[in-house]
Amino acid sequence: MGSLPPPCSKQQNTQINIDPNNLLTLFKSQQNHLNYFFQNLDLSQTLIFTQTLLNSNGTIFFTGIGKSGFVAQKISQTLVSLGIRAGFLSPVDALHGDIGILCKNDILVMFSKSGNTEELLKLVPCVKAKGVYLISVTSLEGNSLMGICDFNVFLPLERELCPFDLAPVTSTAIQMVFGDTVAIAMMGARNLSRDEYAANHPAGRIGKSLIFKVKDVMKKQDELPICKEGDLIMDQLVELTSKGCGCLLVITNEYNLIGTFTDGDLRRTLKASKEAIFKMTVGEMCNRNPRTIGPDFMAVEAMQKMESPPSPVQFLPVINEHNILIGIITLHGLVSAGL
Repeated sequence: MGSLPPPCSKQQNTQINIDPNNLLTLFKSQQNHLNYFFQNLDLSQTLIFTQTLLNSNGTIFFTGIGKSGFVAQKISQTLVSLGIRAGFLSPVDALHGDIGILCKNDILVMFSKSGNTEELLKLVPCVKAKGVYLISVTSLEGNSLMGICDFNVFLPLERELCPFDLAPVTSTAIQMVFGDTVAIAMMGARNLSRDEYAANHPAGRIGKSLIFKVKDVMKKQDELPICKEGDLIMDQLVELTSKGCGCLLVITNEYNLIGTFTDGDLRRTLKASKEAIFKMTVGEMCNRNPRTIGPDFMAVEAMQKMESPPSPVQFLPVINEHNILIGIITLHGLVSAGL
């Protein structure tokens, strides 16, 4: 882990500025270094690597030291989120007992820029003794790991963006791009569906947007702010304000939706009609062509419909195929559900 810099003994008043031209030059240089990687990557090696992982009968473990270790851990987590058996193995902990998790049908992928990392070289004979298939992913020609692993993938590295060509910023970037692209290739080959992907992300926004339907998050029954079209507007103020929806849902005796009347409609009617509002019915001023949605639509589709032109709305009445009102879904409810 990195450490915090020591506290300054004196408060520094001099502000350090970055030259925008230098910053732009750095981004362009990094782009050129990444382009070098894409232009020189051996696709035949990459294909063999991807096929090997895809057809593994065991668990795919990733390992690395330092920044390469962080990349290895991230890629393993990506594969797990896609429903692929994967994990991260710390090379140091592996040499002190954690190697016991490896089995004969497993694969161990070693990420190392130099291919000469001491901890990984010590780990190789121990892993081979367990019959695990070893793959190195390196960026230095003729490195030690390349010669002792079962397979090697070479990631072409022009140089690091660091002016001293030392800080691993470009090498880790191409490792990440390589690993995540392979992961998505495996996802496509396995024909992973949206529902399967969502099942692996039940608590996050990703999963919720793919799992939750309108019927799962809508208000219903006693929570609905309903009234009849013949009801006086002023008699329905409590219903309008107490249900937290910002509207009234105007229905027939059979619960067919007639229209909606919002708190905004109330303000506009009061401004235009003044005292006459006391004699006006909801049916006279309601919107008889509101946006609606069905219960089996995805909740994220409801949010998109609320935000669509010509102007956003804060709610959608939920109706069935017979125009019967069965619920209401609100923007506040969607946000509260984490969508």
